[in-house]
Amino acid sequence: MQEDLSKALEVLRSGGTILYPTDTIWGIGCDATNAKAINKIYKIKVRSPQKSLILLAENATMIKEYLENLPEIALEVLDTFKEPLTIIYEKARNLPRNLVPDDGTIAIRVPRDEFCLQLIRLLGKPITSTSANISGDPSPVSFSKVSNEIKEAVDYICTTNQTVVNSPKPSAIIKINDDGQMNIIRS
Repeated sequence: MQEDLSKALEVLRSGGTILYPTDTIWGIGCDATNAKAINKIYKIKVRSPQKSLILLAENATMIKEYLENLPEIALEVLDTFKEPLTIIYEKARNLPRNLVPDDGTIAIRVPRDEFCLQLIRLLGKPITSTSANISGDPSPVSFSKVSNEIKEAVDYICTTNQTVVNSPKPSAIIKINDDGQMNIIRS
């Protein structure tokens, strides 16, 4: 796994895209602070930039760097929720304009996958996460389900967990407003 992390890290630092395993499905990722790399992902997925991407962050400390305000309730939810959980926050900051929708929100998940966490920790920044498919196609729960079109389009394919089949259940999604009000988007 260490060699895979090193190669993926090198690609991320150079503005490239990776195909990698997450705690839910196989995803396409890049350095979430690199606007050019983000544009590559939209092109690979044949996806409109108006449809934002999820970020994977190491922990609440990292999340705080990219929000004007991290509501206290979010910290409690992050500590207690055991399943994969994506939280939509208000007032994103320190991120490229092509990553943040017009309403200023950003969706962030702290993965439970060790490969993802180590990669984020080594990069020192969040990475984008979007399903490794062309927009509208089924999301791949295993590496073998990722299309050749996607595999040929990314700059690096991670070798870690290629034989693992993840649960087909995507992360739950909630929105936490700055005032602490929560709305369940997907359970």
